[in-house]
Amino acid sequence: MAVFDENYARIQEEIAQAALRAGRKPEDVTLLAATKTVPVETINYAVSKGLSCLGENRVQELLDKYDALDREHCDLQFIGRLQTNKVKYLIGKVSCIQSVDSVKLAQEIARLSERQGLVTGVLVQVNIGREEQKGGVDPDALLEFIDQIREFKGIRVDGLMAVPPICDDKTVLSAYFSAMAKYYVDIAAKKSDNVYMRSLSMGMSADFPLAIECGATMVRVGSSLFGARNYA
Repeated sequence: MAVFDENYARIQEEIAQAALRAGRKPEDVTLLAATKTVPVETINYAVSKGLSCLGENRVQELLDKYDALDREHCDLQFIGRLQTNKVKYLIGKVSCIQSVDSVKLAQEIARLSERQGLVTGVLVQVNIGREEQKGGVDPDALLEFIDQIREFKGIRVDGLMAVPPICDDKTVLSAYFSAMAKYYVDIAAKKSDNVYMRSLSMGMSADFPLAIECGATMVRVGSSLFGARNYA
Protein backbone atom coordinates (compact mmCIF):
# COMPACT_ATOMS: atom_id res chain seq x y z
CA MET A 1 0.00 0.00 0.00
CA ALA A 2 2.93 2.32 0.70
CA VAL A 3 4.08 1.79 -2.89
CA PHE A 4 0.67 2.85 -4.15
CA ASP A 5 0.62 5.92 -1.91
CA GLU A 6 3.97 7.06 -3.27
CA ASN A 7 3.06 6.34 -6.89
CA TYR A 8 -0.35 7.96 -6.63
CA ALA A 9 1.06 11.20 -5.26
CA ARG A 10 3.74 11.29 -7.96
CA ILE A 11 1.29 10.59 -10.79
CA GLN A 12 -1.17 13.20 -9.56
CA GLU A 13 1.66 15.72 -9.60
CA GLU A 14 2.77 14.66 -13.09
CA ILE A 15 -0.80 15.01 -14.36
CA ALA A 16 -1.09 18.45 -12.79
CA GLN A 17 2.19 19.65 -14.26
CA ALA A 18 1.38 18.31 -17.73
CA ALA A 19 -2.02 19.99 -17.65
CA LEU A 20 -0.50 23.29 -16.61
CA ARG A 21 2.10 23.09 -19.38
CA ALA A 22 -0.80 22.72 -21.81
CA GLY A 23 -2.61 25.71 -20.31
CA ARG A 24 -5.30 23.52 -18.79
CA LYS A 25 -6.59 22.84 -15.29
CA PRO A 26 -5.36 19.64 -13.59
CA GLU A 27 -8.92 18.78 -12.58
CA ASP A 28 -9.90 18.65 -16.25
CA VAL A 29 -7.89 15.43 -16.64
CA THR A 30 -9.32 12.17 -15.28
CA LEU A 31 -6.96 9.50 -13.98
CA LEU A 32 -8.39 6.09 -14.82
CA ALA A 33 -6.65 3.29 -12.96
CA ALA A 34 -6.14 0.27 -15.21
CA THR A 35 -6.66 -2.53 -12.71
CA LYS A 36 -5.91 -5.67 -14.72
CA THR A 37 -4.43 -8.33 -12.34
CA VAL A 38 -4.66 -5.94 -9.37
CA PRO A 39 -6.27 -7.56 -6.28
CA VAL A 40 -9.59 -6.16 -5.07
CA GLU A 41 -8.09 -5.29 -1.69
CA THR A 42 -5.51 -3.06 -3.34
CA ILE A 43 -8.11 -1.47 -5.61
CA ASN A 44 -10.43 -0.68 -2.70
CA TYR A 45 -7.51 0.79 -0.76
CA ALA A 46 -6.76 3.01 -3.76
CA VAL A 47 -10.40 4.11 -3.88
CA SER A 48 -10.27 4.95 -0.18
CA LYS A 49 -7.35 7.26 -0.97
CA GLY A 50 -9.32 9.18 -3.57
CA LEU A 51 -8.99 7.21 -6.79
CA SER A 52 -12.39 7.59 -8.42
CA CYS A 53 -12.22 5.92 -11.85
CA LEU A 54 -11.34 2.28 -12.60
CA GLY A 55 -10.91 0.41 -15.87
CA GLU A 56 -10.91 -3.35 -16.37
CA ASN A 57 -9.59 -5.04 -19.52
CA ARG A 58 -11.13 -8.49 -19.20
CA VAL A 59 -14.79 -9.37 -18.79
CA GLN A 60 -14.24 -12.39 -16.56
CA GLU A 61 -11.84 -10.55 -14.28
CA LEU A 62 -14.32 -7.69 -13.94
CA LEU A 63 -17.07 -10.14 -13.01
CA ASP A 64 -14.83 -11.90 -10.49
CA LYS A 65 -14.06 -8.60 -8.75
CA TYR A 66 -17.39 -6.86 -9.18
CA ASP A 67 -19.24 -7.72 -5.96
CA ALA A 68 -16.22 -6.95 -3.78
CA LEU A 69 -15.37 -3.58 -5.35
CA ASP A 70 -16.23 -0.37 -3.50
CA ARG A 71 -18.42 0.75 -6.38
CA GLU A 72 -20.20 3.37 -4.31
CA HIS A 73 -17.09 5.53 -4.38
CA CYS A 74 -15.76 4.93 -7.89
CA ASP A 75 -16.77 4.83 -11.53
CA LEU A 76 -16.18 1.48 -13.24
CA GLN A 77 -15.46 1.33 -16.97
CA PHE A 78 -14.42 -1.34 -19.46
CA ILE A 79 -11.29 -0.57 -21.46
CA GLY A 80 -10.35 -3.84 -23.19
CA ARG A 81 -11.30 -5.39 -26.51
CA LEU A 82 -14.80 -6.77 -26.33
CA GLN A 83 -16.50 -9.61 -28.14
CA THR A 84 -20.14 -9.08 -28.98
CA ASN A 85 -21.23 -12.22 -27.14
CA LYS A 86 -19.80 -10.86 -23.88
CA VAL A 87 -21.57 -7.50 -23.92
CA LYS A 88 -24.42 -8.98 -21.86
CA TYR A 89 -22.11 -9.38 -18.87
CA LEU A 90 -21.21 -5.68 -18.78
CA ILE A 91 -24.50 -3.85 -19.26
CA GLY A 92 -25.57 -2.28 -16.00
CA LYS A 93 -22.17 -2.92 -14.44
CA VAL A 94 -20.03 -0.32 -16.21
CA SER A 95 -20.76 3.31 -17.04
CA CYS A 96 -18.71 3.30 -20.22
CA ILE A 97 -17.25 0.85 -22.73
CA GLN A 98 -14.13 2.40 -24.20
CA SER A 99 -13.37 -0.03 -26.98
CA VAL A 100 -16.21 0.28 -29.50
CA ASP A 101 -14.85 -0.27 -32.98
CA SER A 102 -17.63 -1.94 -34.96
CA VAL A 103 -21.24 -1.19 -35.77
CA LYS A 104 -22.17 -4.72 -34.67
CA LEU A 105 -20.66 -4.17 -31.23
CA ALA A 106 -22.33 -0.77 -30.85
CA GLN A 107 -25.67 -2.28 -31.87
CA GLU A 108 -25.41 -5.01 -29.27
CA ILE A 109 -24.47 -2.59 -26.49
CA ALA A 110 -27.41 -0.40 -27.50
CA ARG A 111 -29.86 -3.31 -27.76
CA LEU A 112 -29.04 -4.79 -24.37
CA SER A 113 -28.88 -1.38 -22.70
CA GLU A 114 -32.26 -0.38 -24.07
CA ARG A 115 -33.72 -3.69 -22.89
CA GLN A 116 -32.69 -2.78 -19.34
CA GLY A 117 -33.90 0.81 -19.68
CA LEU A 118 -30.31 2.07 -19.62
CA VAL A 119 -28.06 4.26 -21.70
CA THR A 120 -24.44 3.09 -21.76
CA GLY A 121 -21.65 5.52 -22.56
CA VAL A 122 -19.23 4.43 -25.27
CA LEU A 123 -15.93 5.71 -26.57
CA VAL A 124 -15.03 5.01 -30.17
CA GLN A 125 -11.65 3.33 -30.39
CA VAL A 126 -9.57 4.79 -33.20
CA ASN A 127 -6.74 2.83 -34.80
CA ILE A 128 -4.67 5.98 -35.05
CA GLY A 129 -1.55 4.10 -36.15
CA ARG A 130 -3.46 2.01 -38.71
CA GLU A 131 -1.93 -1.15 -37.25
CA GLU A 132 -3.38 -4.37 -38.64
CA GLN A 133 -3.05 -6.28 -35.36
CA LYS A 134 -4.94 -3.68 -33.32
CA GLY A 135 -8.62 -2.96 -32.95
CA GLY A 136 -10.10 0.40 -33.70
CA VAL A 137 -11.86 2.31 -36.43
CA ASP A 138 -9.70 3.51 -39.31
CA PRO A 139 -9.34 7.28 -39.02
CA ASP A 140 -10.63 7.75 -42.56
CA ALA A 141 -13.88 6.01 -41.60
CA LEU A 142 -14.32 7.70 -38.22
CA LEU A 143 -16.88 10.37 -39.09
CA GLU A 144 -19.07 7.94 -41.00
CA PHE A 145 -18.82 5.41 -38.16
CA ILE A 146 -19.94 7.93 -35.55
CA ASP A 147 -22.81 9.06 -37.76
CA GLN A 148 -23.98 5.45 -37.89
CA ILE A 149 -23.80 4.54 -34.23
CA ARG A 150 -25.11 7.82 -32.81
CA GLU A 151 -28.54 6.80 -34.14
CA PHE A 152 -28.73 3.82 -31.79
CA LYS A 153 -30.89 4.21 -28.72
CA GLY A 154 -29.31 2.74 -25.61
CA ILE A 155 -25.85 4.19 -26.16
CA ARG A 156 -24.34 7.66 -25.84
CA VAL A 157 -21.21 8.57 -27.78
CA ASP A 158 -19.05 10.11 -25.07
CA GLY A 159 -15.77 10.47 -26.92
CA LEU A 160 -12.75 8.78 -28.44
CA MET A 161 -10.09 6.36 -27.27
CA ALA A 162 -6.77 5.31 -28.79
CA VAL A 163 -3.70 3.18 -28.18
CA PRO A 164 -0.98 4.60 -30.45
CA PRO A 165 1.86 2.43 -31.74
CA ILE A 166 4.69 1.78 -29.30
CA CYS A 167 7.23 4.45 -30.07
CA ASP A 168 10.32 5.88 -28.37
CA ASP A 169 10.34 8.99 -30.55
CA LYS A 170 8.33 11.65 -28.72
CA THR A 171 7.90 13.67 -31.90
CA VAL A 172 6.22 10.76 -33.65
CA LEU A 173 4.15 9.85 -30.60
CA SER A 174 3.08 13.46 -30.19
CA ALA A 175 1.87 13.46 -33.79
CA TYR A 176 -0.43 10.52 -33.05
CA PHE A 177 -1.80 12.16 -29.91
CA SER A 178 -2.25 15.49 -31.67
CA ALA A 179 -4.11 13.83 -34.54
CA MET A 180 -6.49 12.25 -32.03
CA ALA A 181 -7.03 15.61 -30.36
CA LYS A 182 -7.91 17.18 -33.70
CA TYR A 183 -10.50 14.48 -34.43
CA TYR A 184 -11.91 15.02 -30.96
CA VAL A 185 -12.22 18.78 -31.34
CA ASP A 186 -13.56 18.61 -34.90
CA ILE A 187 -16.22 16.04 -34.01
CA ALA A 188 -17.27 18.03 -30.94
CA ALA A 189 -17.64 21.13 -33.13
CA LYS A 190 -20.20 19.34 -35.29
CA LYS A 191 -22.60 19.22 -32.29
CA SER A 192 -24.28 16.10 -33.63
CA ASP A 193 -27.19 14.61 -31.72
CA ASN A 194 -26.13 11.97 -29.18
CA VAL A 195 -22.43 12.83 -29.61
CA TYR A 196 -21.02 14.54 -26.51
CA MET A 197 -17.23 14.27 -26.73
CA ARG A 198 -16.74 14.27 -22.96
CA SER A 199 -13.62 12.11 -23.02
CA LEU A 200 -10.47 11.80 -25.09
CA SER A 201 -8.92 8.71 -23.54
CA MET A 202 -5.28 8.27 -24.50
CA GLY A 203 -1.96 7.93 -22.76
CA MET A 204 -0.79 5.15 -20.44
CA SER A 205 1.95 4.64 -17.88
CA ALA A 206 4.82 5.33 -20.27
CA ASP A 207 3.46 8.37 -22.05
CA PHE A 208 0.52 9.94 -20.21
CA PRO A 209 2.17 13.37 -19.60
CA LEU A 210 2.73 13.79 -23.34
CA ALA A 211 -0.84 12.69 -24.05
CA ILE A 212 -2.14 15.35 -21.65
CA GLU A 213 0.00 18.02 -23.27
CA CYS A 214 -1.55 17.04 -26.60
CA GLY A 215 -5.14 17.19 -25.32
CA ALA A 216 -6.07 13.98 -23.47
CA THR A 217 -8.89 14.42 -20.97
CA MET A 218 -8.42 10.91 -19.55
CA VAL A 219 -5.29 8.82 -19.07
CA ARG A 220 -5.25 5.08 -18.36
CA VAL A 221 -2.48 4.26 -15.89
CA GLY A 222 -1.81 0.84 -14.43
CA SER A 223 1.73 -0.34 -13.77
CA SER A 224 2.96 3.12 -12.74
CA LEU A 225 0.28 3.15 -10.05
CA PHE A 226 0.28 -0.42 -8.80
CA GLY A 227 3.70 -1.72 -9.83
CA ALA A 228 4.62 -4.29 -12.45
CA ARG A 229 1.85 -6.68 -13.51
CA ASN A 230 1.75 -10.12 -11.96
CA TYR A 231 0.61 -12.54 -14.64
CA ALA A 232 1.36 -15.69 -12.64
